[in-house]
Amino acid sequence: MSRLLPPMQTVSTGLVVAVVGFFSSFPIVLQGLAGIGASADEAASGLMAAAVSMGITGVLLSLWYRAPISVAWSTPGAALLAVSATPAEGFSGAIGAFLCAGALTVLAGLWKPLARLAASIPTSLAQAMLAGVLLPLCITPFRAAAELPLQTLPVILTWFIAGRISRAFAVPAAVLAAMLMVILNAGGQSVIPDQILTKPVLTAPSFSLATAIGIGIPLFIVTMATQNIPGIAVLRSYGYTPPAGPLLSSAGGASLLFAPFGAPATCLAAITAAMCSNEDSHPDPTLRYWSAVMAGVFYCLFGVFAAAITGFAAHAHPLLMGTLTGIALIGVFANATFAALEVQAEREAAILTFAITASGVTVFGIGAAVWGLLAGSAAFWITRRTRPENIARR
Repeated sequence: MSRLLPPMQTVSTGLVVAVVGFFSSFPIVLQGLAGIGASADEAASGLMAAAVSMGITGVLLSLWYRAPISVAWSTPGAALLAVSATPAEGFSGAIGAFLCAGALTVLAGLWKPLARLAASIPTSLAQAMLAGVLLPLCITPFRAAAELPLQTLPVILTWFIAGRISRAFAVPAAVLAAMLMVILNAGGQSVIPDQILTKPVLTAPSFSLATAIGIGIPLFIVTMATQNIPGIAVLRSYGYTPPAGPLLSSAGGASLLFAPFGAPATCLAAITAAMCSNEDSHPDPTLRYWSAVMAGVFYCLFGVFAAAITGFAAHAHPLLMGTLTGIALIGVFANATFAALEVQAEREAAILTFAITASGVTVFGIGAAVWGLLAGSAAFWITRRTRPENIARR
């Protein structure tokens, strides 16, 4: 019977996982989609497609492998989109970049040398690139506190106070506070969305080398380094060993399938995988996969109402939405910065990667994240080659 119906404890765990996973980061996804030229309808469709993609993929993988395989949208990837220049082709160019990143993920699952190449990027540089991407977004709440204090300070304080009680619910609590601010500052106007159910919007992709290099490849790298590889590691730390190749290919395949509807990237989750895999999920390790299954079901339900969420967010001041995005990423930024600077011998290369990425420069149509990673990699290689112990061996 346990294989036919989920235990109630896993249903409640799945709901908590879905609430944390969705409401802690949907403002980042909306910000990212808007940053690369999506219209309101396209952003709603993208949010829906991202939620449904990770929901269906998580359900199928968890049932197939009988393991708590939690799947997510790429939060760092969405943050990357938020600071990327809109492609010359518009949102259709971004769809092409999503397909490029998805195809590379499928290939990484099928062809081990590509997976090893992605994993060989020094952790310090990958995390430094991520930290550089996140810095402008994490500054926004404090700019907003000076320019829009009556709306943003209550949200920041709610996030901080709730975080002292439960880190997992800090951002969802801030979302509720932001909703209250929108209602209170509506000036008597209705903030009820015109559309409740989400209508999928299919966008034909456009492809260009500049967009593939400037968005597609960085999206693949940051998702592999900060989501897919840690997600597999978390599962293994709890004793679950599904094959990595099919997991990557499945996540990449879902990305390819849902990208034309606006979903940036589907990937393996790390934080929510831990929530599904520990003893709080269920005392019996063989039944914990149901938590990931139920989380996937709830993700799909949330996705159906993405239009209502997007419509409500449209009534919010841009700085208020920027505040939600920034505070949702502060923890990720702190972890990325620590990981980037942890190894003393690699700090100079990591700081170079971080500084160039955070600068936001675009050269030859290629964004700062690529240039930061290239410059940091060059510095990393030169530093290693010129260490006294390495010179002595020659």
